[in-house]
Amino acid sequence: MFYFCTMETNRQKKIGGVLQKDLADVLQSHLRDAGRTGILISVSKVKVTTDLSQAKAYLSIFPAKNGQDILKELNLLKPKIKHELAQRTKNQLRRMPNLDFYIDDSLDYIENIEKSIKGEDNPIEQPDLLSKRKKS
Repeated sequence: MFYFCTMETNRQKKIGGVLQKDLADVLQSHLRDAGRTGILISVSKVKVTTDLSQAKAYLSIFPAKNGQDILKELNLLKPKIKHELAQRTKNQLRRMPNLDFYIDDSLDYIENIEKSIKGEDNPIEQPDLLSKRKKS
């Protein structure tokens, strides 16, 4: 069992930042190599466990309708992505953490809140509009 501590150490933050930057480059190059144009992936956050063995990468994929397909494709390519990341970070990391990819839904959540504030949708009259946020 892996624990993601709520209070990140400086080392965890530093490793997360290094992985975030390099992972974005690797993912974009894999999309180009696969011939998938018109899709943009950004890595919004990378959280690393306290023992530095696991990393959760939160991805924003545009257009969002392709999100689940891209996520499945990335999970199939996970060993190749991990290897390429390890090559890029070999001078900074001794061991490459295992990667887990998640869709970052925070922008959609914020958009729903903004709609509610502007009065386009009224969550008081329709409580199903702002469903509870999923924890990952």
